[in-house]
Amino acid sequence: MRVLHFDCFSGISGDMTLGALVSLGVPPEIIRDAVAQLQLPVRVEFEPVKRCGFAAIHARVIAEEDVAHHRHLRDIEFMLNQSRLPEEVRQLAGRIFRRLASAEATVHGQPVEAVHFHEVGALDSIADIVGVAAGLCWLRAERYTAGPVPTGYGQIRSAHGWMPIPAPGTLELLKGVPLAPSQIEAELTTPTGAAILTTLVQEWTPTPGLTVQSVGYGAGSRDFPDRPNILRLILGTTSGLSGVVEETIAVLETQLDDVSPQVLAYCQEQLFAAGALDVVLQPVYMKKNRPGTLISVLARPEAVASLEAILFRETPTLGIRHYTCIRHKLPRQPIEVQTPWGSVRGKIIHLPAGQVRFAPEYEDCARIARQTGLPIHIVRETALKCFQPLATQQQT
Repeated sequence: MRVLHFDCFSGISGDMTLGALVSLGVPPEIIRDAVAQLQLPVRVEFEPVKRCGFAAIHARVIAEEDVAHHRHLRDIEFMLNQSRLPEEVRQLAGRIFRRLASAEATVHGQPVEAVHFHEVGALDSIADIVGVAAGLCWLRAERYTAGPVPTGYGQIRSAHGWMPIPAPGTLELLKGVPLAPSQIEAELTTPTGAAILTTLVQEWTPTPGLTVQSVGYGAGSRDFPDRPNILRLILGTTSGLSGVVEETIAVLETQLDDVSPQVLAYCQEQLFAAGALDVVLQPVYMKKNRPGTLISVLARPEAVASLEAILFRETPTLGIRHYTCIRHKLPRQPIEVQTPWGSVRGKIIHLPAGQVRFAPEYEDCARIARQTGLPIHIVRETALKCFQPLATQQQT
């Protein structure tokens, strides 16, 4: 299994991540071409530099004056969807921006749709996130880890005035993340860097167990006198079942015996909307043989707090069990298959032995079934048959 470890001993930012990816072996044109697909007046240049005597790559984002400095999430998502970026790059960049929007919404007490990005909505930050997404998709690591994150200290000037370091949005993003002490009076971890980390990282560990293949060093803009201002990326492999992705997830559980099915259905809907990976409702018998329902929620660790809040708000539960576990899952990628009735979205699932299978999207199959009057199983079987020529290409 390919593992990418973020060693953030001097923090992390978007440009540091870009430089480290190129130092690690990502071709610079992969990042430049991705940024060019946005059709914005911005480009990325890479140059070798030294920080405290250590060689690294510094990514410099060159942008013209940005007349639309403040953008809403919908503006950036529209920009991504209108671009010719590969689907996996668009999705990863979108996930990072949505994490940023969610953090800003919490800090400012607004709905996500009402949040407008300030510094992160500028051209250089957009280029950072899209370039990082393109570089990571090219690298194709199957697992992401990181060590404790230093934030620095002091104050920084933002669109809302002078704020303490870490900035409120950065601190919101770093909930649940182990922080490292730092004596440097500077912003070591930016909101963009925190969003990249918390979107990707599945395990927080100082030193993961892996066989090192390559190391990349990305330089920050400043050169500190007593510490190299560098992000180190370590790419390696671990033993285990080849082709299986290992990740750390959180499990939330609570049992209820005094709640209506309608309330459970609404709670399930709210949990999915807040980012739950899965929500399972199981009938159980509780003490004194009272019939009840066991709610099990699978989630990324950083989403635990918001999901617990929903369970406490929407159900009469008095307590929630919470634990983390390791799960293995098969890699998958989005795809569209053309059928006689139009396109059907779905996922290609990669099996350990090299075969692939296709899982059609239910909503697309249901839409075609409603439009044509055909049974949904006929639509689904046709989509599977239409995928067969693509399956041969995937396996070769």
